[in-house]
Amino acid sequence: MVAGEAMTGPRPLGPLIHSFFLDHLVTVKGLRAASMRSYRDTIRLLLCFITQDKKTKITKLTIEDLTFERLLGFLRYLENDRGNHVRTRNQRLAALHTLFDYIASREPEMLDVCQKVAAIPMKRAAPAETHLLERDEVQALFRGLPRTGRHALRDRALLVFLYNTGARAQEVADLRVRHLELGEASVVRLHGKGDKWRTCPLWRQTTELLAELIDSPNAPPEANAPVFSSATGAALTRFGIYKIVRRHAGHLDDARTNRSVSPHTFRHTTAVHLLEAGVEVNVIRGWLGHADLTTTNRYAEINTRAKIEALRNTEPPGASAGPRPHPVWRSDESLLNWLASL
Repeated sequence: MVAGEAMTGPRPLGPLIHSFFLDHLVTVKGLRAASMRSYRDTIRLLLCFITQDKKTKITKLTIEDLTFERLLGFLRYLENDRGNHVRTRNQRLAALHTLFDYIASREPEMLDVCQKVAAIPMKRAAPAETHLLERDEVQALFRGLPRTGRHALRDRALLVFLYNTGARAQEVADLRVRHLELGEASVVRLHGKGDKWRTCPLWRQTTELLAELIDSPNAPPEANAPVFSSATGAALTRFGIYKIVRRHAGHLDDARTNRSVSPHTFRHTTAVHLLEAGVEVNVIRGWLGHADLTTTNRYAEINTRAKIEALRNTEPPGASAGPRPHPVWRSDESLLNWLASL
């Protein structure tokens, strides 16, 4: 060994992961708890995969164990063994890109591996199907909600709030009394993705339900108290909100269209019903908290397509001399695509 050359050995991985979460994700990027959980779950899966591949303990892992080949194997494991959808695989890969960007800035010896990981592309995936409830279905749902019972008021207020605001489940879980302004022109402030706040107006019905829900006979509600809480008084979680929606709206599932009603179904429903009411797309963008107008335009496309289809279905026979649309099997390319999808 050359004189003065320092001896180097395997470097433990633990301190680097710890620094990534606390110094980078929290201090530098300022991520919220929900985003932190997503990173945590991805990296936990990766570490467990590497320990099984190397047949060692997580506490024994070193930085050198993060090889490019193991990363490729991990992505294959997500799709083939865990059965993850391509969208989930891409979400995990995005978290790994962030991790290896951080490693590249801290460990120059790993630069080659980090560059290879950064070059792993996202897989193309068809956009998720957008399901919504028709107006008569929403009206029937609200008419059928129980009026009595321990949680009848909370559940009714929750479902009406979801439909009124189009809020995400996590935004509802994070909602506190201080975020409500109930009065003549009631509004709610929602804390959404990207640490962004937005304000949504509330209907009179929503206002009355929320006022009754948070009203306390003993003392005014605390500013930091959750608006929607469980039997123990703790804020409802995303899963708790999902269970309430399923309990009351699960009967609206439609096997023909593969529709399974969830909190996000109400978000889609709000968007399309706002469009049908003539609300401008940019207003809906702000209403739902979309960072990109492209996301909102998807609802405009759905609404337009539905209107065109309805027009075709109600057109009287012989009313138009124009060509009728061909069935899907009349086009060779469409037929092949259809066969490939079976």
